[in-house]
Amino acid sequence: MNKEILEVFDNSYPGRDYTIEIVNPEFTSVCPKTGLPDFGTITITYVPDKTCIELKSLKYYFLEFRNSGIFYENITNRLLDDLVSVCMPKSMTVRTEWNARGGITETVTVAYSASQH
Repeated sequence: MNKEILEVFDNSYPGRDYTIEIVNPEFTSVCPKTGLPDFGTITITYVPDKTCIELKSLKYYFLEFRNSGIFYENITNRLLDDLVSVCMPKSMTVRTEWNARGGITETVTVAYSASQH
């Protein structure tokens, strides 16, 4: 997954805290054990600081995962690490909700706060 694909733009309101929520209900990756496709919903919620995530570049970044064998937990943490490193938000939460396979679903949530780092 190439985080260099990700682009940002200047936040026109850096002095105001506001929340941006981005939802991708069609995220796909591949199970590293079985090679079968995984389908999930990715929700990114963040309070921007100086920059915001550009959505077209985010869409192409998500496509980098399409044929990658990677566990749910690793996807969620990788998304947070890459997005935080690119846009340096005041706070960010990444939540991944995975469709059932074999009758089991999984949700993974990870958070970042600039005040804690």
